[in-house]
Amino acid sequence: MVGTDRLSAAREALAAAEAAADASGLRPEGDHGQSAPVSTGAREGRSAASAEPDPHSVARKIVLRQLAMGPRSRRQLEDKLRDRGTDPHVSARVLDRMAEVGLVDDEAYAEMFVRSRQETKGLAAQAIRHELRAKGVADDVIDAALEDIDPEHEKDQARALVGRRLRTMRGLDAQVQTRRLAAHLARKGYSFGVANQVIREAVEKLPEHSRD
Repeated sequence: MVGTDRLSAAREALAAAEAAADASGLRPEGDHGQSAPVSTGAREGRSAASAEPDPHSVARKIVLRQLAMGPRSRRQLEDKLRDRGTDPHVSARVLDRMAEVGLVDDEAYAEMFVRSRQETKGLAAQAIRHELRAKGVADDVIDAALEDIDPEHEKDQARALVGRRLRTMRGLDAQVQTRRLAAHLARKGYSFGVANQVIREAVEKLPEHSRD
């Protein structure tokens, strides 16, 4: 569930983006010149046309509502705008402006995503890389976000995952435990070398497998 603070921030961002868009010329400009006399029918036609929603404003609101629900990459926002029938030129212009004011930032998104997936899911770098690519983040941005991952910290994460999973496998044959643990770590993106070392250490320490 989105917290109150996040919703408030999104509402403030919406107002700021609307104001910034007006100032930067994102809204289509009207005819500010002297108007010639027009017929009643023409005036009604203009009134109907002016009642049409501004596509840039609609696109901004779609983007900010998405961001209120959670962080998004630029590609994800592009996809959402396309699904809503937004003109590609409008999407590009709105997202470019959002990037200028810091509301759309794939570098910050990738860094946040790496921390979140490590802390909440215990994912290894390879699995995180795969997920970020699926969200349309560029490889160079992914590389920068992953470069600070400490291999030893990642190994500690694997040990924690194995320890939790082993508590549900007591009494099983060592080979069964090893096979299931290896599959579990593989799904989390850990290499064979890391998984093999961590699993062997954990299984051998279990009292039920200790040698007399």
